[in-house]
Amino acid sequence: MHALIVFAHPDPQSLTHAVATRVGEGARAAGHSVDLADLAAEGFDPRYGQADHDAYRELAPHPADVRAEQARIERADALVLVYPVYWWSMPALLKGWVDRVFSNNWAYATRDGRVVGQLQRLNVHLLALGGADQPSYIKHAYDVAMKTQIDHGVFDYCAACVASSTIRFDTQEPDGQAHLQAAFELGGGLFGEEAGCRAA
Repeated sequence: MHALIVFAHPDPQSLTHAVATRVGEGARAAGHSVDLADLAAEGFDPRYGQADHDAYRELAPHPADVRAEQARIERADALVLVYPVYWWSMPALLKGWVDRVFSNNWAYATRDGRVVGQLQRLNVHLLALGGADQPSYIKHAYDVAMKTQIDHGVFDYCAACVASSTIRFDTQEPDGQAHLQAAFELGGGLFGEEAGCRAA
């Protein structure tokens, strides 16, 4: 099986990079192939521009860089997003990747006036790295808001299966070993029975 691990952080020494790498190591240790998509290092342009809007309105094909990302996803049996929590959501770079790549007539389409998701085959794993502690998320329902926005608002809309959705709390602590171990275990279990699809 093949996993695409997408992450967005400008610092190659960040916990985000280390966690994404460990997810990949766990998947490889379990006998799977991995594609690590470091959006910052690769220079992905997250700006939704006129070409994207024209593609949305079916006036032009999707831009070449968008098609390349879509092809990466099409090759994958599982998509893993690893990201730091910025203002109780994903970073702008990753949000822009979603905005541009999960586009009309690829991730979803409108038929007979109804939106139809087109990514039923895709299993998604979400791994967010939050600097705050869990009580802070619970107190203000930030965790619920993130699931509504990301799990349901993006992936349910496209009919993809959110197989796991996790927020790792207190990631500012000096020793990130617990987070790295959890990442390795997630990678090793991406395609196991326990990773079966569930409702987001």
